Amino acid sequence: MALLNRKNYDLSKEIIRCLYYHGALTLTELSALSKKSLPLVTSIVNDLVAEGFLIEHGLAPSTGGRRPAAFLINPAKQLYIVAVAVDQLVAQFNIYNLRNEPQVSPCMMDLSIAGDKDALEKLITFIVENIEASGIPAESLLGVGIGMPGFVDTARGINHSFFKNYKGKSLRSYLNERIALPVFIDNDSSLIALAELKFGTGRGLKEVLVVNIGWGIGLGMIINGKLFRGHSGLAGEFSHIPLSQSNKLCSCGKRGCLEVDTSLLVLVERAQAQMNAGVSSSLEKLFTDTSKLPGDHLLDAAKSGDPLAVSVLSEAAFLIGKGIATLIHIMNPELIVLSGRGAKAGKMLLAPVHQAIHEFCIPRLSEYTDIKVSALGSESELLGAALLVIENCEFAEIQGQLETNSKNQNTKNQNTNKATSHQLST
Repeated sequence: MALLNRKNYDLSKEIIRCLYYHGALTLTELSALSKKSLPLVTSIVNDLVAEGFLIEHGLAPSTGGRRPAAFLINPAKQLYIVAVAVDQLVAQFNIYNLRNEPQVSPCMMDLSIAGDKDALEKLITFIVENIEASGIPAESLLGVGIGMPGFVDTARGINHSFFKNYKGKSLRSYLNERIALPVFIDNDSSLIALAELKFGTGRGLKEVLVVNIGWGIGLGMIINGKLFRGHSGLAGEFSHIPLSQSNKLCSCGKRGCLEVDTSLLVLVERAQAQMNAGVSSSLEKLFTDTSKLPGDHLLDAAKSGDPLAVSVLSEAAFLIGKGIATLIHIMNPELIVLSGRGAKAGKMLLAPVHQAIHEFCIPRLSEYTDIKVSALGSESELLGAALLVIENCEFAEIQGQLETNSKNQNTKNQNTNKATSHQLST
């Protein structure tokens, strides 16, 4: 086997990432995606097949001539990713393999990260207990990806909004220590955008904005095919565009933010106020069911055609559409995806959003932007959290095997040289 150096190790990681994102690929496709020469990619793929990381997966469709072989990550290679999605009220957990297949049933826990002083400890316990329950050994886990709301500095591992300055350490360092695995954190809306780019409606596109509709209104931006974070990593605070006509104080401390009229928490309050004023709705009964969050009940009721739920949701969607009109004027995106928890309402969101765009956006600009509802559903943030690990982990097992191969090759070369020298001397 050829000597494998650090450069080839980096290409090995890139090839595995390409196969994770796209599924089965040919050598030519891997060469195009990695922007490396076909002979070099062929050599690395052959090594990864020999080491059991990749397998041949049939033949790709012919474009003329002999059909090329396709390659896939070996399902028998037992390496896994822990994905955690945290919002203001709920934490979700799952484990995926390198073919992006869930390995456990999705787990969920109520968690008020703003109102519970023990929220971080509860989150750590939730993660550790579910890892232990999975039966997957720690050495088979590449890392833990966690999506969370707030101003998240991914480089320094800090959340400026939640879990701040915990015991004098960065949040990521503290989580690394307590979970005893590599941990990566990022803003939830950024991860949802990443999931849409790699697996969802935005796949293969270059300029995509992903609106995360939930307990707040987040935004993930794909610019030139990559996640855009801005100068200090905090770009995308769509919630705080001053579009509200009310004088309500936002959680950020300012007034007039879009969030104060469009978050699911606000919509639940609005629906409850109208029921208290005498408006009848199926929500009256649904809100007594504590097995689901009121915001989810509101979305269910709207999908079922409840007039009050539809009215409240439509008013919020119109304001979101007004904000989207501003984004179109500034960014001129190819696609805007409505994602997050609120995407559960489906196509119901589109009519009021389009109405606002028609009213507030220059037609010559808006006609070049499609608006679609995410097809990933509630799994989008978990998929994004898994992607966070794939993007950042070092694939230590690959590195270890490649270094072993290099040592074995060096030993083999040294033995060959000794034997040759002995023959010459005799």
